[in-house]
Formats: sequence, structure tokens, C-alpha cells
Amino acid sequence: MDKQSLFWAANLKLLRTRKKISQQQLSGLLGLNRNKITAQESGKTRNPRMEDLVLISGYFKIDLDVMIKTDLSSLTEEQLLELEAGNKTDLTGRHIRILPITVDNSNEENMEFIPARARAGYRSGFSDPDFISALPKFSLPDLPRGKTIRMFPIIGNSMEPIPDGSHVIAQYLQDWSHLKDNTACVLVLKGGEEDIVFKVVVNHIKQNGTLSLHSLNSDYEPFTVDIGEVLEIWTFIGFVSKQFPDLN
Repeated sequence: MDKQSLFWAANLKLLRTRKKISQQQLSGLLGLNRNKITAQESGKTRNPRMEDLVLISGYFKIDLDVMIKTDLSSLTEEQLLELEAGNKTDLTGRHIRILPITVDNSNEENMEFIPARARAGYRSGFSDPDFISALPKFSLPDLPRGKTIRMFPIIGNSMEPIPDGSHVIAQYLQDWSHLKDNTACVLVLKGGEEDIVFKVVVNHIKQNGTLSLHSLNSDYEPFTVDIGEVLEIWTFIGFVSKQFPDLN
């Protein structure tokens, strides 16, 4: 099978076994020869007929492009159901939205500061250019140039010795699949009581479509979020605080 059809064979077998049907049963349902199904699942058919690809992907209700180019074994059952419903699962975050930004008079990208009073509204306003343009701007020396940077308010003591009430400076991560394990990040989440969280992240996107979030404070247990619950990820650069960290 050619490079463009890299995942076709494995995905076909996965979807068939997931439906608990045999190759013979599938061939009967599709009106195809069983040997054709066997050859495609084994990868012996290097260039499957386009008519067959369309027929098979239509039966499983999976977009043809996704079935060819995405390793479906890396997705959760919930994500597979989303695909079958016609919703393309995005594991990278690149296609969720276009990030609104503002620029200064020199056409340099501004760094926005989210004050505590605006924290609650960020989850609903993060994609609104008017909301972003109304945020205060800040500037500090030695920050990365040409990057999207924001400063987020942090509540609670789960990341001590970084004190409660600190502001974390972080850089926007465009492609979540590139997130390295044990990276401290600010995450903007869709639902639940916590809208903006600051945690050390372990990346399980390729394995099961989740992120494991850990606190620096050992009193707090790690927890897992589905990647579908994440709106934005920002990687830690530094923090600003009026309090001196408690090192005891």
C-alpha cells in the first residue's frame, strides 16, 4: 500500500472487528469479493480501487481522507463515534479556530494580560477579536520575539511553590501533538468548574486522546482530560507574583 494509504489496511481491520463482523460478512454487505477484503486488510493491495475506498468508507461512515491518513487505533471510542457522526476529530488543536491577536503601531504582536476580573469571561471570549483587543497589554524584556504570548491569572495553591494569585506568562502552542511530556502549561478548558488551569502535562494524545494533568503540590492528585475538552494550550515561560514563594 502506498504512503498515502498508510493506515487504510489497519483501519479497515479495526473498523470491521469493532463491528464484530467477519471478512465474509463484510464482503457480502458490500458486494465485494472476500479475497479483496483480505488483501486490503493485509496491505497486499498496494493501490485499492477508488470505487472500493469510497464504498468501504461510506459503509463505516468514516470520511475517506480520515480513514486513509489517520491512525484510528489512537482514538478513543468517543472520538470514533464523533467521526461516525460526521464530526472530524482534531487531535492537534490546529483546526479548532484561528487565534485572534492584536498588533501595535509597529505591526508587532501585542502581549495580552488577562486580569483576574476577566478570567471568568475568557472561556467565552477567547475567540472574540473584540474581547481580545480590550484586554490590557504588557511588555517585559527577554521574552520570545514573534510569538503569541499572554499572561494568565492563577488561583489556588496546587502549583506551589508558585504562589496563589500569581500571573503565569505563557506561549501559545499551535500543534498539541508536539507537546512534550512534563511541560508546565496553562490550559483553557471547555466545561467544568475550572476554566483556566495551570498544570504539568503528560501527553497521551496519540495513545488515547487525553492529557494527564499534574500539580507541583503533592496534596493534589493528577487528573485526566479528554482532548475534546481543551480550547487552548499555552506553554510556561515564567510568572509574576507579589508574594515570595514559600520554600518550606
